[in-house]
Amino acid sequence: MSYEILNQGAEAIIEKRGNEIIKKRIEKSYRIKEIDEKIRKLRTRSEARILEKASKIIPVPKVLKVDENTKEIIMENIDGTRLSDSLDSFSLQKQKEICEEIGYNISKLHNENIIHGDLTLANMIYEDNIKNPEKRGDIKVFFIDFGLGFISAKIEDKAVDLHLLREALEAGFAKNNETLFDSVKKGYSKDYKEAKLVLERFKAVEKRGRYKQGS
Repeated sequence: MSYEILNQGAEAIIEKRGNEIIKKRIEKSYRIKEIDEKIRKLRTRSEARILEKASKIIPVPKVLKVDENTKEIIMENIDGTRLSDSLDSFSLQKQKEICEEIGYNISKLHNENIIHGDLTLANMIYEDNIKNPEKRGDIKVFFIDFGLGFISAKIEDKAVDLHLLREALEAGFAKNNETLFDSVKKGYSKDYKEAKLVLERFKAVEKRGRYKQGS
């Protein structure tokens, strides 16, 4: 079967084989072999478990197989486009609706104490097989790559998760980033009891980030 390398980062190689996505963690030669094996096995197991847990509450790729020996997670391929590539192709109104859905998805993760750890639009896929992408209500955003994810009930960790997305919007969508993040906050606050606490802490996290940049 033919395969295509979609991405090769410092931690993993992402391949597409047929209608499956394979994520394989890369060996680290600077680590003692036994320790490297253990770390990669634990991270593979952890990511798979988080994906399984997240799959019960938001759209994520379905885990088809986990092989801890080869350090691989095999998942279904999502037929869509990364929002880092496609968000600005929509009208501003549609962008706001998509960002509201993103915020709502994040709130559902946080309600289960799932921290994504890398909330960028490159890790969100807008499903393409929708008849009319401008039609209100036809929005499905898949979250991918939980490689930096972990479980935490801490308000600080949830606020930092939001801060990462805020930075991603500022970097990639400078013109409308404030408007779009307002939509994220709207979705986040829709049905999440701790939303107010997290957003208050988010302000403090954002101030710290700006202070470091200015120092």
